[in-house]
Amino acid sequence: MKYLTGKTATYILLAIGAVTMIIPFYWMIATSLKTAGQAVAMPPAWIPDPFQFGNYLEAFEVTPFGQYLFNSVIVTGLSTFGEAITAILAAFAFARLNFYGKDVIFAVLLATMMVPGELFIIPNFVTLANLEWINTYMALIVPWLASVFSVFIVKQQFQSVSDDYYYAAKVDGCSDFMFLWRILVPMSMSAIITMVVLKAVGSWNAFLWPLLVTNDTSMRTLPVGLQAFTTEAGTRFELLMAASTFVIIPMVIFYLIFQKYIIRGITNTGTKG
Repeated sequence: MKYLTGKTATYILLAIGAVTMIIPFYWMIATSLKTAGQAVAMPPAWIPDPFQFGNYLEAFEVTPFGQYLFNSVIVTGLSTFGEAITAILAAFAFARLNFYGKDVIFAVLLATMMVPGELFIIPNFVTLANLEWINTYMALIVPWLASVFSVFIVKQQFQSVSDDYYYAAKVDGCSDFMFLWRILVPMSMSAIITMVVLKAVGSWNAFLWPLLVTNDTSMRTLPVGLQAFTTEAGTRFELLMAASTFVIIPMVIFYLIFQKYIIRGITNTGTKG
């Protein structure tokens, strides 16, 4: 009986937490489908009547979200792909290769994770300005092609793979490069997908850095464009919510599709190595 009571209480708490997190998303989508009057009406209407799907078209007419979407896709896709490649190669080097100072170098890299990212903003900005990369895709992509955290996640997974696979591959004449891409990467896909999803979501939602290195409207990403849209839409809350929905929903769907890999990858990297 005590077990059932405790289990019931757990489910109730989880349900309350779930509802608490879902309500803001529902309210955002519902408001995006309301009329201007319903969006500010008191008491608020939980269900739009009628549904104003034209709010999304109007938001696109006010601001060039198509260009912002294109920029976000390019930046997110290329930076995620680049970081995945560098993380896999670096993780393999630290997990499988033997070279002088390997442990010290990796410890120093991990120590950099303790440094607030804001400290790197000014040096990175000055460097890119000297390279004349401001208002280019290079400024939005290149600084984020490597991540110590991504290397750590993949390295932990690589270390969990038995050495027997490596020695067997060597006996069959497999090079380190072939072993990495044909054996190690497929066996570590859950951790790699976890790293890719976390990177993609972070890149898609990035605001401060794109805001600093882009002052041209044609180079804005979605989060920066959404911030600019708040001044252009004024008090049209239904348009603001329509734009916000357009920015957020793709990553929510992306996360829901790959959530099982994220849980599996984090569990593996946290319990093995």
